[in-house]
Amino acid sequence: MTWKQVFTSSVGKKLVMGFTGIFLILFLIVHVGLNACIWANDGGEMFNKGAHFMGANVVPRILEIGLFAGLILHIIQGLMLEASNRSKRSVKYAVSYGNDGSKWYSRSMGLLGTIILLFLILHLSNFWLPNRANQGFLLGEEINLYEKMKVEFSELWVVIVYVLGCISLGYHLAHGFQSAFKTMGVHNKKYHAMISSVGYGFSIIVPLAFALMPISFYLGWVN
Repeated sequence: MTWKQVFTSSVGKKLVMGFTGIFLILFLIVHVGLNACIWANDGGEMFNKGAHFMGANVVPRILEIGLFAGLILHIIQGLMLEASNRSKRSVKYAVSYGNDGSKWYSRSMGLLGTIILLFLILHLSNFWLPNRANQGFLLGEEINLYEKMKVEFSELWVVIVYVLGCISLGYHLAHGFQSAFKTMGVHNKKYHAMISSVGYGFSIIVPLAFALMPISFYLGWVN
């Protein structure tokens, strides 16, 4: 397979989606671990130390570039696959199988991905951009992210948007987690049940943890 086919063929697009999907899943594990530091309830000391490490060291900043590259690739290839699938479905089947054929969220990955993208834009503009703008390229004075979260999540509409984004992420992962490993060839009777169980567990636990973060600030569960 040539490099051109990797980004243009149906198989190539799915491989790119699979690789970038697994990379983003690994990022979510790191990110949710950092966010969990807010429940230390120490006024944000542990969380801010973690955020400082991620923002002030060269290696995480380099990985951050890879993260954005992977995210952009994932979005572009996802949109291309969605457009391709829609064109193939221009002639509808005589019988609609609904959820008997596939789950609704597996047929709505484009919509769920778009909601997540809008959520990401809000999230980056609220936290990542202000912090990086203060830091400069590698080192500098950073904002107190914990205090900024307290301010941002005091607004009910922001909390609602974040929770909706997390729900969309959960459904996106419910299909995407298994699909990514299936694309990589990890799909047989021996591993299918395990991957399905881990995938569904991941798609519930991680988005729930993310959603509880703004809820915890809004309801005053953390100080």
